Amino acid sequence: MPFPYYIYVIFYLIPLLCKFFFVPLYFERVSSLRYGLADAGKMTVMIEIRTISTPKEIGRFIDFRTELYKDDPYAVPYLFSDEKNTLLPGSNPAFDFCEAEYYMAFRDGCPVGRVAAIINRHANEKWGRKNVRFGYFDFVDDMEVSAALIEKVREYGRRRGMDTIIGPMGFTDLDREGMLVEGFDVMATMHANHNYAYYQRHIEALGFTKDNDWVQQLVKVPEQVPEKFAKITSLIAKRYRIVPRKLTKRDLLKGGYGRRFFHILNECYKNLYEFSELSEAQIDKLIKEYLGMADLNLVTFIFDESVVSSDPTEQMVGFGVSFPSFSKALRRTGNGKMLPFGWLHMLRTLLFHDTDTVDLLLIGVLPEYRAKGANALAFDDLIRWYHKYKFRYALTLAMMETNDGVLSAWQHFDARTVKRLRSYKAAL
Repeated sequence: MPFPYYIYVIFYLIPLLCKFFFVPLYFERVSSLRYGLADAGKMTVMIEIRTISTPKEIGRFIDFRTELYKDDPYAVPYLFSDEKNTLLPGSNPAFDFCEAEYYMAFRDGCPVGRVAAIINRHANEKWGRKNVRFGYFDFVDDMEVSAALIEKVREYGRRRGMDTIIGPMGFTDLDREGMLVEGFDVMATMHANHNYAYYQRHIEALGFTKDNDWVQQLVKVPEQVPEKFAKITSLIAKRYRIVPRKLTKRDLLKGGYGRRFFHILNECYKNLYEFSELSEAQIDKLIKEYLGMADLNLVTFIFDESVVSSDPTEQMVGFGVSFPSFSKALRRTGNGKMLPFGWLHMLRTLLFHDTDTVDLLLIGVLPEYRAKGANALAFDDLIRWYHKYKFRYALTLAMMETNDGVLSAWQHFDARTVKRLRSYKAAL
């Protein structure tokens, strides 16, 4: 019996056609809309807003942003698996107290925008507000598109009794928040929003006003710990018996220290903008997925040795958490996906630190220890590890512009503000 050569057509030629013809053609249409190069006939086609719900649709929701920014030299694709786990109700414990709906805008069958409408009931109850959040807000430079997407969020909020719309915000404070308004020519990170400059023009034209600003600072890692800073940390350790320590993964995952870490985080951040405390279900997930993958040389915990308790975790009073920057690794993936070779780029960065920048993600010290300068101990220890790993720069996570206590910590270093992100609000 002759070999059925049509099998080659099905399993070889058709995938090649999809890869090299149909898919590029599809994305070419998206790109033409993004840069306003579509012909006038297409630009008059009415915008269609679709509600997104299935896993496949959510995958397309995520991919839209990646495609929109593929030609931006400072953008990085967000990690696809993280995005999907955040957006799918069954994977994100924040849905225990949040509700959400996702929308995509289409013109002539091509995606031209996306947005999420989110209500965090815990945050609204805590702050006494009726806010609907907009997040995951990305769109081509077309006011008709951005206006249609925001209107869907407004409608969603009004149907549920809300009176104010705020954003860009995620489900909780650990999600990306704020719209980039300064620093478009600085490499993005996976932990903070990055967007085109025209976003600000759109959102303000839609009647939104500033609600809160965050800043990110780029700190040059000093060749040695500044002398004045070293003296301060030495004095703190001797006077108060407060010391930096390293913990093992077993300590964090099995010894109770991971849970203590997130309880301290809840206490430290409770008064920050729109913060809602992490639930026990969220903490369980974060211990496994966040602390479980960390290089613990880049994570420092602060302990008060004078605390006497039957629970040894009670001695932990603060922390400093950093990760090597995954920006270059994510750009190498092209789409933020781990397969086929994305995992290799991410693993190489995690194990071999093939980047000159470290992301300083979280700093937290219990309120009663801040006046004692306990946060300086975390910086002092982390800087020494940055030297060992040959990092040249540390990029801070977004900090509220009014958080003088944290911002003043960088006065002993060569640090400058490189990015500013802004949340907006408007009445419904």
